[in-house]
Amino acid sequence: MSIKRYGTEGGKGTGGQHLPFARAVEADGWLYVSGQVAMVSGEVVVGNIVAQSEQAIQNLLSILREAGYGPEHVVRCGVWLDDPRDFSSFNAVFKKHFGEHPPARACVVSSMVVDCKVEIDCVAYKAPSH
Repeated sequence: MSIKRYGTEGGKGTGGQHLPFARAVEADGWLYVSGQVAMVSGEVVVGNIVAQSEQAIQNLLSILREAGYGPEHVVRCGVWLDDPRDFSSFNAVFKKHFGEHPPARACVVSSMVVDCKVEIDCVAYKAPSH
């Protein structure tokens, strides 16, 4: 089995702190992307659920692209929302990015570790080239 790690220096948390996990890990065509929030340079972006969803998904897509994957390769997403009233607004942003290739998805309401409105992770698959 071939394993490749992206961002092994650890994710960056609030204040730029280094976190003890990879941003993504690839194993035999499967890519597991760690949860992404609306963070830029170690700070959560200010904004409503639409702005934060857009940034969190952009962060996720950036990691996918770095690993050579696209939204069409995403087979499952996990979503955590801070407020259940944000469900419809989040779905509109999600559909903008995944509407042509909708993955399986779970969405739950949960308090967040950082002061944000949404977190999203994913699993993607692309047949390994030999």
